[in-house]
Amino acid sequence: MSRIRLISIDIDGTLLNSQNELSAANLSALHRAHDEGIQIVLGTGRRHAFALPIAEALGFDLWMISSNGAVTRSTRDEHFFMDLLPAKVARDLCIYMGDEFRANTVITFERPGKGALIVERTDELTESIQRWIEKNSQFIEFIVPIETGIVTDPIQAMFCGTIAKMELAQAKLLAWPGRDQVTVLKTQYDHRNLCIVDILNRDCSKGHALQRFADSRGISRDEIVAIGDNFNDIEMLQVAGHPFIMGNASNELKQNGWPVTLTNDESGVAAVIDQVLAEATTNA
Repeated sequence: MSRIRLISIDIDGTLLNSQNELSAANLSALHRAHDEGIQIVLGTGRRHAFALPIAEALGFDLWMISSNGAVTRSTRDEHFFMDLLPAKVARDLCIYMGDEFRANTVITFERPGKGALIVERTDELTESIQRWIEKNSQFIEFIVPIETGIVTDPIQAMFCGTIAKMELAQAKLLAWPGRDQVTVLKTQYDHRNLCIVDILNRDCSKGHALQRFADSRGISRDEIVAIGDNFNDIEMLQVAGHPFIMGNASNELKQNGWPVTLTNDESGVAAVIDQVLAEATTNA
């Protein structure tokens, strides 16, 4: 392994265990990597404000790629890049998806307070992501019909529900005339019967954001480690010269030939970092 300068890590299902906790082993390993001068970047589907408490718990300043690549911002509120979804595209999307998916739709904006998230209703969302609804209740604004609330460019649109319902959503999206204007990313948790389908601007993903950030700092592919567990991590893993997939990832993702680390309940992130630091010492 060449000298590693950057480690990009997904949050849910990767850095956090199944109880949404940061293990002592992962925290210790991240501090060792940081002390060695390795840049730590969190790459997450969460919006920046929702991911910030996790990042701050690490105890050092870092950059976050949030909303699946739409926003790159530091824990010190330094802005690097933002890739917004055009408002007209988002409105057309909501109208096209129709009444069948209105109860599954969330539109996310880059603004503080209520209205950062807009929905029509939350009954189906609560069934799928109750904890997320509870933690974000102060930011949610109800607008009917939802497309009338899209007057500025949002960060993304999200459809969330059961795996079966989201398979129908993805099938409908394939036939949307505006499909070539967007990126469609999926995050799926089979054990929770939960699927999240994110709609972002064209050529927007964790991978695009990571490549842009690394290029700005003269970091080459061979100097990047990436660790993820889900379908929305694929582009990020492809950008890294040293990708690792979590042991709790689906069997489908494990077929890509990437090294498989331990599960998130076994501190798989720490296992990767230990390997990286050990090999760095060996090659020194």
